[in-house]
Amino acid sequence: MKPKVFITRELFKEPIERISQYYEVEVWDRYHQPPYEVLLGKAREVEALVSLLTDRIDCRLLQSSPRLRIVAQYAVGFDNIDINCATKLGIYVTNTPGVLTESTAELTWALILAVSRRIVESDVFVRWGEWYRSSTAWHPKMMLGFELMGKTLGVVGLGRIGRRVAEIGVRGFGMKVVYYDVVRNYEAEREIGAEFRELRDLLREADIVTIHVPLTPQTKHVINEDYLRLMKKTAILVNTARGAVVDTNALVKALREGWIAGAGIDVFEEEPLSPNHPLTALKNAVLVPHIGSATYEARYSMADAVADNLIAFYEGKLPPNLVNRDVVNLRSPGFK
Repeated sequence: MKPKVFITRELFKEPIERISQYYEVEVWDRYHQPPYEVLLGKAREVEALVSLLTDRIDCRLLQSSPRLRIVAQYAVGFDNIDINCATKLGIYVTNTPGVLTESTAELTWALILAVSRRIVESDVFVRWGEWYRSSTAWHPKMMLGFELMGKTLGVVGLGRIGRRVAEIGVRGFGMKVVYYDVVRNYEAEREIGAEFRELRDLLREADIVTIHVPLTPQTKHVINEDYLRLMKKTAILVNTARGAVVDTNALVKALREGWIAGAGIDVFEEEPLSPNHPLTALKNAVLVPHIGSATYEARYSMADAVADNLIAFYEGKLPPNLVNRDVVNLRSPGFK
């Protein structure tokens, strides 16, 4: 008899078919996520769970699921899962790193360009008739932005995505790269000329600050009012990591009062973002709905990675993207 897996959102057909060779599969087929109480009930009935960032996999759910052996997260981040609790219970947790590096790095640059060249603001200027009503086809000071060549890119978190963003900055736009990370990346320093800075110094120096750190107790609101005040008035902040890394109230204040020039934001402390949120009224903020990995290539590869993790576990092998490696000391992979 196959172990059961509950998948909390519809994925792609082929990876689901792969999983179905080893598991009895149930897929939540609605667009919105299953309510917590529904998820709680489903988790009690299965040996495996495929979760998304919006699914709350807390200790209550894990402790209430005696059959559960693996949670395969369809994301690189896993701050929605109580990892310590899962480990203590012998539940394996996996994620999908690597496969969304390019898509998120490219979106980061899309946001940088959109803010620096005022793309969204210019689009509205045309669509809403402001350009037409101005009766002026071209003016030397119309929609002025700034060029990236020769500017300083500050990368907060030089992991896979941060490193790729830095490479594009150096090789594509001729930018100087400074970075902050809890661990220095000497290889990146050699290969792309990235220079290490303490976070305060990076914020003072960079023309573009882009965030690529996971959400942890240490990184929550690490970009706060004091730190935003350190940035140049001409600087841009971009966040494609996690919303709570930036203090949203402080960011709104910074944009309104001109402490910084603009921001490109893909992730928010509250998602989905209300259309009445103060950020939506700001012309110098470009806002997109958490689409860092939203390419066909990345999302399909993420589903394939989930299948790889589940199949490896079924076969009694260590999943390729195991998050809580200490769990192997408590329980071997597999269902035997």
